[in-house]
Order: sequence, then structure tokens, then C-alpha cells
Amino acid sequence: MVMKFILLPWKPELVFTGTSVMGVNPETNKFNSHVDYWDSIKNNEYFSLEGLLEVIKQLRIYKTPDLETPSYQILRRTATYEVRKYDPFIVVETEGDKLAGNRGFNDVAGYIFGKNAATEKIPMTTPVFTQAFDAEKSKVSIQIVLPSDKSLNSLPAPNQEGISIRKTEGGIAAALKFSGKPTDDIVREKEKQLRSSLIKDGLKPQSGCMLARYNDPGRTWKFIMRNEVLIWLEDFKLD
Repeated sequence: MVMKFILLPWKPELVFTGTSVMGVNPETNKFNSHVDYWDSIKNNEYFSLEGLLEVIKQLRIYKTPDLETPSYQILRRTATYEVRKYDPFIVVETEGDKLAGNRGFNDVAGYIFGKNAATEKIPMTTPVFTQAFDAEKSKVSIQIVLPSDKSLNSLPAPNQEGISIRKTEGGIAAALKFSGKPTDDIVREKEKQLRSSLIKDGLKPQSGCMLARYNDPGRTWKFIMRNEVLIWLEDFKLD
């Protein structure tokens, strides 16, 4: 269930996943009870302080730019992370230096600003991804997602060595959201926290991870920045 809280200026979305249990009166064949069990809390009583705190937590402000972002569906929301089903998307990427680093950003940004074979300017999207492909995080790429109305065949070729266009097939990923300036130490700690929670919950995280940065750090207050650590999952099934 997704609800937009319109009473606040930033209109946060409240997301709840779980199970609804409906009771039926055998004599009348009518519903006579209804209990919702949220994935994000343990105490699902009619009035739950834990549930109230969960709502308040979701009301906090994260600044998400009004730009296109990869399409996904939230399958499960726990107290610490979301499980999302991502549609395929295309990225322009080059080699980076570390998860929270910026090396290579000017090169991939230059591609969408017209430094390509067709001198075509391509609309900016969000977030900027940095992806580590192994557990040691020894190989990192920095990526900008390209608009969904583009295809591999319609995009101009890069005219700079080391830049490539790649289609990500999408899939199931777990995401942990946090605010503030994402330093490398913070990102690594968030990745460990997320991976530990996934294993504890019986899920199968793949090696490596991604950092999603949604904001311009020079124009956004730290406490409203939206950052996410994502880990792709194997063999995920809804209970």
C-alpha cells in the first residue's frame, strides 16, 4: 500500500507491505474481522506505538529531484530496507575510483551534455550510481542512467575512450536509504548493515553493491540528501 501524505509541503509517500487477514462469519458468509500485519513492525496490535513511530519515520524529508529515475516496484518494506523489482534501464558509465568517489563523473556527464558522436544533449536523470562488482570493491564504475525513451540503437556513440553504454537487465534489489554526505566509510558501513540484515532475514545477497546519490551536494542541505545503498538479490520470492 502506498499513500501520499499531502498535509506536509514535501508530500512524503508512506509505504506499507505485509499481509491482510480477513475473518469470515460462517453463518452469514460476511467479513467480520480484518487485521493487517506490516513487514516493518513486530507489534501489529490495533494501536501500536511501534506502528506510530514507523509512520513518523516515513514522514521525514528526503529531497528527490524532479527528474526521471529508474522504474521500480516495492515488493517488501521492512524496518531497515526495501526490496524492489527494477525494470531494465540503460546507463552510460566509466571507471571510478571508490564507492563514494567522483572520478569519472565529468566524463559521463559530458556524454549527456553533448560530448558524443552526434553532439546530442540528453536530459539529466537521477540518481548517479557507483557500483562495486566484487566483495573487495576493487572494481568500481560510475554511471548515469539514460532516459527510458532511449534505446541502445538510438543513443549516440561515446566519442571519448573509456566510456561505454550498457543495458542493466533490472531484477530484484534491496535498498537502504540514508541522508547526509556519503563518505566511503559511511557507505561501507551501510553496505555491511544491509547485507547483515538480508542474511538474517534468509535472503541471498549477491557480491558487490551500488551507491545511489540523488542530489547535487553543492546545492542540497546534508540532512535532506537522499542516498541509498543497493544490493542485488538472488532467488527472491514473496512469502
